[in-house]
Amino acid sequence: MTSSSDLDERLRAAAARTHRADHLRRQHAATAEQIKQAHHTLTGLEKDLSKEEADVTRLEGGLTALLARLVSQREVRLERERAEAEAARQRLDGHRVRLAQIEADARAIEAELAGLATASEEYETLLAQKERQLLAGGDSRASELTDLGAALDGVSAQLREHAEAYRAGQAALQALNQVLGYLGSAKGASTWDLLGGGLIADAVEHNRLRSADEAAWHAQRALDVFSRELADVGVSARPRLPEVDTRWFVDTFFDNIITDVMKHQRIENTRAEVERTAQWVQKVGTQLRHRDAELSRERARLLAKREELLRG
Repeated sequence: MTSSSDLDERLRAAAARTHRADHLRRQHAATAEQIKQAHHTLTGLEKDLSKEEADVTRLEGGLTALLARLVSQREVRLERERAEAEAARQRLDGHRVRLAQIEADARAIEAELAGLATASEEYETLLAQKERQLLAGGDSRASELTDLGAALDGVSAQLREHAEAYRAGQAALQALNQVLGYLGSAKGASTWDLLGGGLIADAVEHNRLRSADEAAWHAQRALDVFSRELADVGVSARPRLPEVDTRWFVDTFFDNIITDVMKHQRIENTRAEVERTAQWVQKVGTQLRHRDAELSRERARLLAKREELLRG
């Protein structure tokens, strides 16, 4: 015959497995939505690249090239179109990497879920067994202790989920701050360029913007993880960096034909948008900490009640 303590331990383990399966199912649903959106975005980016490459081809030969030469604009226009095509290619490659990462996450979630396929049924079977044991024992405290145990397990699980979401938010915030650092440096170089910095200032500016572009991919990856963790605590959010699905930083700033003033303004506008995203992440993090404090107080109350019953 199974002892009470042994059954309690098995129940706790089964409850933890069931909760983990629920957690993974929520994350799997959030990941599936991200994959769907990423595929939709890829289709648009592939069309953008085809268009930009076609523009380059038209300028490199044919009647358009002849007419451009006649007005001394061919080289200028060709340089611009090549830059735009390269930017479109980088956007497409970067988004493919992001999609591959999300799909890898989905496969890992599915693999773990497969190992927890029977968790819910096992938990229900053990609960029924525990109920029969308590009824047979006739202890007046049995029902209340069982309810308290279930409540404690639920609160503890919520505490873990909020802690996971908070850590994901902090990782996203760190990544966003790195993007802001590069953009701030690019803004400084752009200011120098406006004051006559010349080729050196322009080179520094482009270097910082390329770094910002790379950092932005890492930041969006962190935001994707954060949004899934938020879904697990009941918060629906899809944080996106500026123009993340249609035009990346390279596209915004790679075009070296636009005026320095326009480049400077675009850098500042993008920096402001990233700053707003960072502020939102920070605000949500504060809300998560407040909820964590509420759950901690509730857990302490339940533990005190349980101790009172056991000592009584």
